[in-house]
Amino acid sequence: MKQQVKIGLTAVAILVAAAALGAYVGGWNVSDSSAREVKLGDGKNGPAGMAWIPGSQFLMGNEHKLSQPNERPAHAVRVSGFWMDVHDVTNAEFRRFVEATGYVTTAEQKPRWEDLAPQLPPGTPRPDDSVLVPGAMVFVGSESEVSLRDYTRWWRFIPGANWRHPQGPGSNIQGKDDHPVVQVSYTDAEAYAKWAGKRLPTEAEWEFAARGGIEQADYSWGNELSPQGKPMANIWDTQQQQPFPVVKDEKIQVGTTPVGSFPSNGYGLYDMAGNVWQWTADWYRADAFAIQAQYREPPQDPAGPADSFDPDDGNVPEKAPKRVTRGGSFLCSDTYCISYRASARRGADPLNSMSHLGFRTVMTQEQWKLAQAHKNSVVSR
Repeated sequence: MKQQVKIGLTAVAILVAAAALGAYVGGWNVSDSSAREVKLGDGKNGPAGMAWIPGSQFLMGNEHKLSQPNERPAHAVRVSGFWMDVHDVTNAEFRRFVEATGYVTTAEQKPRWEDLAPQLPPGTPRPDDSVLVPGAMVFVGSESEVSLRDYTRWWRFIPGANWRHPQGPGSNIQGKDDHPVVQVSYTDAEAYAKWAGKRLPTEAEWEFAARGGIEQADYSWGNELSPQGKPMANIWDTQQQQPFPVVKDEKIQVGTTPVGSFPSNGYGLYDMAGNVWQWTADWYRADAFAIQAQYREPPQDPAGPADSFDPDDGNVPEKAPKRVTRGGSFLCSDTYCISYRASARRGADPLNSMSHLGFRTVMTQEQWKLAQAHKNSVVSR
């Protein structure tokens, strides 16, 4: 078992783990979100369960005091309008996909050495096949304060952990149909999106949507983490909980909450901060924003870089495959992660499954029209 845990921990990078038109407020250009009309699809005038995100130019990234080097510099980007799920894909929604297709997630399959090897230092010997068992990364916390540089103190590779059993074989998702599905890899998210006639958002689309029409604020709701003391997202609250990653108080539940438990942003989207990290379509490069900022004109609907590059993760090779994850999770705190900010970004192995990582999908107006035309064609036959 110890060997299995070691392989799981080493093999994945677990440290995932419209435009400014309004009044000048507190040092930021802010559009009047109170006057913005939220447009939700109803199945006739747009896809049900999705919100319309109007296209515009915006400043992507951030150079404020909380920002990290991979978020800099702030630079102009243009995105076209699109539809986005109002909340993360839930357990109930993912179950319908699995039941309709028989899909088997990455965490439910025996890992392949050829997939693990790129995430390991060169020359790492291949383990015995008996060690390569289905499972996923699970947050287990610690009993006391530990060094925040050693994530192995609060994460474990648990054989048998998957979307049905997020914490391992003894856990389940009964009564959690409205919670975001977790323990899904990028590959799983992409498969779901294709089945649903949608796709994963680009990183630019995700950040534009997350900002909710507010230009360059720290959070999707403004610049104050808890306005008037009101929590705005499911994050690690250091005022109410033990210091991260201590979980010895059983009265305080650490984990996902039902989607929509906190206020939506200016576009009608829930949980664009906290609850679970969200996969996006882009390959992750730590220097992607620095490269993009050199363009003479703001890029239109950028699809991200052609490869991965992460020199900051000493646990895996710097060119190991990674996809961008956004939004932070219930594990992000003001002392550790702080990635519930709209511009925060991380990279993760596309085959990585974790207990705080999920996704949502998008579709263009053209995709919606094609879906409707196909539906009407089928009905008329």
